[in-house]
Amino acid sequence: MTKIAIKETQNPTILKFEFPDFITQNESFEFKNIDEAKNSPLAQQLFYLPFVKSVYISGNFIAIERYNIVEWDDVKEAVAEQIENFVTQGGIIIKADETKTQKQPVTVYGETTPNPATLKFVVNKMVTKNAVEFKNIDETLPSPLAKELFNFPYVKEIFIDENYISVSKYESYEWNDITLELRSFIKLFIENGGTVLDESFIATPKIEKQKIENFDNLDTTSQQIINILEEYVKPAVAADGGNILFDSYDEKEKRVKVILQGACNGCPSSTFTLKSGIENMLKDMLNDENIKVEALNG
Repeated sequence: MTKIAIKETQNPTILKFEFPDFITQNESFEFKNIDEAKNSPLAQQLFYLPFVKSVYISGNFIAIERYNIVEWDDVKEAVAEQIENFVTQGGIIIKADETKTQKQPVTVYGETTPNPATLKFVVNKMVTKNAVEFKNIDETLPSPLAKELFNFPYVKEIFIDENYISVSKYESYEWNDITLELRSFIKLFIENGGTVLDESFIATPKIEKQKIENFDNLDTTSQQIINILEEYVKPAVAADGGNILFDSYDEKEKRVKVILQGACNGCPSSTFTLKSGIENMLKDMLNDENIKVEALNG
């Protein structure tokens, strides 16, 4: 018998009923009433319950919004049992749509980073040519995916580069509780043709600093530092779901300022990496023991 896990959400009127496996074919469905639910025999059955306001089916869960005539504590166990019995008896959750074309399957897996607050979701295809960081939902015009991800209460920051999406969470949440939901959402979003990043909307001044058109206007040492960061440092931090950008070099103070993104930002080991790794590398390659490296956001 299929065992359903009952999970609360940030909205007290909505409860999630999670399955051990995926229940949809890379799609999400929302039904506001029994007439809309013709494609889902299970949702139709649930609407016979007088307190069911809406039903949402996606990934490995069914989310139900209730009317205020009952409290979830009084009915949630009975609802979970009804769903379990329906599935065990061979009931159909979502009818297959024969008219839809076969979608290109996408593989997404979670990968840990040196930053315990950040997880890297790796996709089996390129999603962008530009590294972009989003601190909040107001910055997400270039990325419909990032905008949707910020709707999850536990998402703090997002960094997207090449074939991965790095997600930073708030401390009060545990990865064990949210990883499957995030991975499923990202996978379904991409498979359904959602836009990860619209390159035409990207215009970030900090990213522009790395562009070749500004490179020739910099002093020789700054150019050397950028080359070292690009060739030796960026590939290493990208493997950990992060990025580093050159900001400035003060020739008088011998101080290099950089910007940390993705998993690097806020990582407990970033100070060690900057001092023992990048700073020592620059001292050695520039033959200058007085070089200092600091992160503007570290």
